[in-house]
Amino acid sequence: MSATQALLTSPSAADLVTLAQELDENKVTPGVLGFIVFAVMGLGVWFLMKSLNRHMGRVDFPEETEPKK
Repeated sequence: MSATQALLTSPSAADLVTLAQELDENKVTPGVLGFIVFAVMGLGVWFLMKSLNRHMGRVDFPEETEPKK
């Protein structure tokens, strides 16, 4: 018997399948935790872009002149 078959035939797997069938697909949402994670990731990206913009503003390099022929 494979591990997958053992998991599918165990009583806990049957309970999960029953629970999954009882959930209404239209009512399942990410919830507050999903919003918080998304908001933190958005703030992180905003701070990284702000830092990148500041560091790129500090970059100064001499421009090469065109070589004479």
